[in-house]
Amino acid sequence: MKILWGIIIIFLTSFSSRKQLVPNNKTNYLQESIETQDKYTKYDSLFNKYKEFIVTDFGFPVGKPNAKGYYNAQKFKENNHLGDDWNGVSGGNSDLGDTIYSIANGYVSFAENIGGGWGNVIRVIHKYEGNYYESVYAHCRTIKVKEGDLVKKGISIGTIGTANGQYLAHLHLELRDDIFMDIGGGYSKNTKGYLDPTKFINEN
Repeated sequence: MKILWGIIIIFLTSFSSRKQLVPNNKTNYLQESIETQDKYTKYDSLFNKYKEFIVTDFGFPVGKPNAKGYYNAQKFKENNHLGDDWNGVSGGNSDLGDTIYSIANGYVSFAENIGGGWGNVIRVIHKYEGNYYESVYAHCRTIKVKEGDLVKKGISIGTIGTANGQYLAHLHLELRDDIFMDIGGGYSKNTKGYLDPTKFINEN
């Protein structure tokens, strides 16, 4: 009899514990959903207030409007590259100091020198057809915008650099559909969150 009662108690205790896990899991899931929504609240409010900075179309970051005088020296996915490398057709440092243009209307979320292989980096958030995208411009010689600026497509945001002499002058451009990722490493087999910049620009 004692053994039977022991089994019943263990069963009831186990059942009670499992019941308690369900609400907790739901709470965690809901909390994560709310946190994700909260991340976008800032940008939803911003672009609702400044609707003229919502994207209508995209353009190239060099040789406005269609990259005239430049070529894509290392394309997206080539050698696991996560962006496009734009170089002047004359090669070498011939494009050093050339203008970098914002590829679309948007909000400057970051504009600083982070050193290493990145140098000066500009990050711009874009709202387009109800979705958010981020363009990343790296190795800049100069930065002409600051965090918090609203920019229009085709405005000068910086100049082409060498990441403090680490490379020959070029612009490393990334385009992401996950706007909350870390800066990353520029190369990876995992392309989740990244888009082919040239293909996207041509299609939009």
